[in-house]
Amino acid sequence: MKRKTLIEPFRIKVVEPIHMTTEVYREEALQRAGYNPFLLHSDDVIIDLLTDSGTSAMSDRQWSAMMVGDESYAGARSWEKLFAEVSDLTGMPYVLPTHQGRAAERILYGILGGKGKVFLSNTHFDTTRANIEFTGAEAYDLMPDESYDAALYLPFKGNIDLEKLRASIAMHGAENIAAVIMTVTNNSAGGQPVSMQNMREVREICDKHHILLVLDGCRIAENSFFIHEREAGYDKKNYREIAREMLRLADVFVMSAKKDALVNMGGLLALRSSAMTEKCTNLLIISEGFATYGGLTGRDMEAIAVGLREVFDESYLRYRIRSTTYLGEHLKEKGVPVVWPIGGHAVYIDAQKIYPHIPAHEFPGQALVCELYKRGGIRCVEIGSVMFGKYDDQGNMLTARNELVRLAIPRRVYTQSHIDYVVEVFDDILSNASTVSGFKIEYEPPFLRHFTARFKPAPVLVDSEKQHA
Repeated sequence: MKRKTLIEPFRIKVVEPIHMTTEVYREEALQRAGYNPFLLHSDDVIIDLLTDSGTSAMSDRQWSAMMVGDESYAGARSWEKLFAEVSDLTGMPYVLPTHQGRAAERILYGILGGKGKVFLSNTHFDTTRANIEFTGAEAYDLMPDESYDAALYLPFKGNIDLEKLRASIAMHGAENIAAVIMTVTNNSAGGQPVSMQNMREVREICDKHHILLVLDGCRIAENSFFIHEREAGYDKKNYREIAREMLRLADVFVMSAKKDALVNMGGLLALRSSAMTEKCTNLLIISEGFATYGGLTGRDMEAIAVGLREVFDESYLRYRIRSTTYLGEHLKEKGVPVVWPIGGHAVYIDAQKIYPHIPAHEFPGQALVCELYKRGGIRCVEIGSVMFGKYDDQGNMLTARNELVRLAIPRRVYTQSHIDYVVEVFDDILSNASTVSGFKIEYEPPFLRHFTARFKPAPVLVDSEKQHA
């Protein structure tokens, strides 16, 4: 008999206490943090859904593997275990460890990028775009137009638009395209998956024009689950086999191991080209560490090697995707405008629909993340005009296409009762929506402003002022 209740496929051995705070306390904490949840103290957070990066609970096998970590500077046994695991998964002969994913991005895009170069992607995430633009190169997102409709069901909403890809190559010239980057799952698009068919067709286009294909696969296991469930011909393959098939279509693999390797620190860069590997290795040694540790301890590499096996466990992946969907479905039932269908690692909410009275340049997504913290101690992140907005040459704000808020679920950390609490907090969010105002930026850095920007509440206009505006 099929059970209605999905239980966690693990038992809890160690617990971490949560500091329960009051709404008055949280309002004061939020003000001290410049209304930016990134600047809050973690002890002041009840449910932390800011990110799924590095926030996983590791297994007993991972912790025990860490005890035999070889901390030799060069050629450590732990490195050999990690190399064997990554090369088996990716089919790539060259593997470079890094301390986290954005270090791998900085090395790779620092070599490939530069003024006049163009990168094309289904969607560049924040650190990817920043590392590309820091070199002077340009980054373009090429999702299908229909994928921007938050309410529309598409089985592979994270795909790249093939016609847009062909048109972009023709417009910029194949010789100027540094790489096509496929992000799986597509984080900025709501954690939505990419189909194997889409990846194959992108490979064919890249081959035709002699363009490098990079797979940003920090959530490759979650993407494999969706292919297994939704794409014809894959229901008989296991998740690891599906991941290996997709990885074999790529020239380069970039990974933040802090996601689907189930660890708290680490990144990977795997390549097929010996010439490119030599360039990357030189930059790695200059900035991260020797090529067989890349800024990681032997303990870290042991944990990653185990995590890359555990993440493809059928019970774990089914629990992982279903528990995220549980949150999304219950919010949708309440009338919360979620990005549909629910993705793998997070639930995304259309903040503009909750706060239609807040214009995009006053950041409705930032308003929602502040309200969630104030009313429930829930920390999450804006994925809208704070993260992706830019300024034109006259200093006018160019807002993002969607004003989203992401509730990212840490792996193996929270139970159903924690998630039920999050659902209940949205009762307050919805009932008080008309009273919420937006924000203005007080301080912002030149890159990745959402991490350290500080805000102040936007002035509330009276009716006559609204009509005049």
